[in-house]
Amino acid sequence: MTKRLLPLLLLPALTCLAGNALAEKADRNKPMNIESDTLHHDELKQTSIFTGRVVMTKGTIVLRGERLEVTQDPEGYQSGVAVAAPGERAFFRQKRDSAPGQPEEFMEGEGETIVYDGRNDTVKFIRRAELRRYRGATLADEVSGSIITYNNLTDQFQVDGPKSSAGAPTPSSKAPRVRAVLVPKEQPAPAPAAPGPAPALRPSPAMGGEQ
Repeated sequence: MTKRLLPLLLLPALTCLAGNALAEKADRNKPMNIESDTLHHDELKQTSIFTGRVVMTKGTIVLRGERLEVTQDPEGYQSGVAVAAPGERAFFRQKRDSAPGQPEEFMEGEGETIVYDGRNDTVKFIRRAELRRYRGATLADEVSGSIITYNNLTDQFQVDGPKSSAGAPTPSSKAPRVRAVLVPKEQPAPAPAAPGPAPALRPSPAMGGEQ
């Protein structure tokens, strides 16, 4: 059985604030469409819980998991918490705004839990988290850690390693650490140098007929 998001949740979010947003700017204003096996909606709490092979799309955003809880605040901002099936990871992907003539860029990430905050336009990947940036079909940057928080508006991310029950970083050398591979952007090829002036003609000392 397939369930689609109720008209209530299809209302677009409020117009995003102007700024140096590098994510696809229109995504926050696009309707949220969701498919799943089951749906439980609570009109009073303004929440919808989707379970079973959940796929959410919102503009260029794609979010997949086994369970997705969607909420909408009084201002119309939509948020969601996606949880993967045991042993798997939820998936997130979004297109970036690209300068004219540049290849398309995509941000892609995975985690056992993914939290999408529509009001602040942030995505948090929790446990076995990975975040990747693609330029066209080429993998550019890649980071992994316990928790990754990515800000779509500022194009900044923070990566945290595992923490102890007290909240401090785990001191064990065997614990997985934050790892990152950051590839520099290709520089545009330099413009070809302008051709120099043609060499001046010199008079020949020999005239026609001379030996």
